[in-house]
Amino acid sequence: MKRLAIVLAAGKGKRMKSKLYKVLHPVCGKPMVGHVLDSIQRIGCERSVVIVGHGAEAVKGYLGDRAEYALQSEQLGTGHAVRQAEPMIGNEEGITIVICGDTPLVTPETLEQLIAHHQSEGAAVSILTASMDDPTGYGRIIRGEDGGVTKIVEQKDGTPEELLTKEINTGTYCFDNKLLFDALSKIDNNNAQGEYYLTDCIRILHADGKRVAAYETLDLAESIGVNDRVALSEAEGFMHERLAKKHMLNGVTIIDKASTYIGADVEIGSDTILYPGTMLKGNTVIGEDCIIGPNTEIDNSVVGNGTTIRQSIAAEAKVGNAVNVGPFAYLRPGTELADEVKVGDFVELKNAKIGHGSKVPHLSYVGDAEVGAGVNIGCGAITANYDGYNKFKTIIEDDVFIGSNSNLIAPVRIGKGAYVVAGSTITGDVKENDLAIARARQENKAGYADKIRAKAKAIKEQNK
Repeated sequence: MKRLAIVLAAGKGKRMKSKLYKVLHPVCGKPMVGHVLDSIQRIGCERSVVIVGHGAEAVKGYLGDRAEYALQSEQLGTGHAVRQAEPMIGNEEGITIVICGDTPLVTPETLEQLIAHHQSEGAAVSILTASMDDPTGYGRIIRGEDGGVTKIVEQKDGTPEELLTKEINTGTYCFDNKLLFDALSKIDNNNAQGEYYLTDCIRILHADGKRVAAYETLDLAESIGVNDRVALSEAEGFMHERLAKKHMLNGVTIIDKASTYIGADVEIGSDTILYPGTMLKGNTVIGEDCIIGPNTEIDNSVVGNGTTIRQSIAAEAKVGNAVNVGPFAYLRPGTELADEVKVGDFVELKNAKIGHGSKVPHLSYVGDAEVGAGVNIGCGAITANYDGYNKFKTIIEDDVFIGSNSNLIAPVRIGKGAYVVAGSTITGDVKENDLAIARARQENKAGYADKIRAKAKAIKEQNK
């Protein structure tokens, strides 16, 4: 049976008190609506319609062609929002998941279980529910003797007996698609808010003799709808715990969960160890047998197997196998490190490719450069890649030695096996196996240090 989905993402989210549209607020690095769309697409929904309103262009800009869009230009309630999808999917045969774009913790597994329950019950609609110790403020699920749902009662409308019910409506539903839009045509806005409520469809379908079922999730976190920053923080905490558990069960060691941040799209290989203060963000991929941290941030980067990165930052970088980085290194965008490279303390690399087994041990800047294999770049060496107007490239071929405190003024090429003497400022190409030295000849003036000190002392006395 065809699976469809409608994602409600038109609300402004005033309680967020933010310039950022509500469903675009991130949970573990991914916007909430992105989590929701991931879940419905993982269960094989053939068409996904996102209802947009406030911030429509921002939502479309983020989701792109992953979804179809329907505009709710006026905010007239959840029922009115769902009806905006009717011209697009109203005539489809199948089942439709209706879910809010601010519920990032609903999992594909739970949606599959909801659908399976819906089909086994032969229901017109099935509601995803949860039980809470304190359900105050939530709509209550009222079941009949056969276990089917007879109605959903809102807090303000319930009798004292009905409000004793702890099972609540999470706002996620599975509908027979044709029956959904038929019921929506019968709802009205005769209520205090003057809005069209999707929950009225439950009452209408039950009154028509249709089966209304409910599936209760045992994970209370899935009931969280994020309407303010407090709920956003709670969702972040639940997602953080869920992701950490997933990686640990896949063979990753996390020394201290509380001080380790892992984004929703991060991949980590088995037998990798994450030390406290580690932050893995974006689409980062970490290989097997790595040591990451402590106090390391890696964003949208790829790290090979057996690599160690300590007290360092990598952003949009590619790091090979058996590489050693840090402490206090900064791998900026465009950095590519081949296997067995060493990048030491206080080294900054930008748009630089470093070849197999090469070393940049400490206190160096290498930018806009191609460095071959077996190269040693000494302490304090830099590639001067910018003249104030344009960027230029430095090329260092295989087996080159760059002495400490050398300046390579780009554009420049250092040939294979060449040797640059410490303290040199290189402004022209160096040929293969040549030695380059570019510094003034040393001159020692006998006894001149005493003269300098005496002069300094006289000036000091004069100024008293």
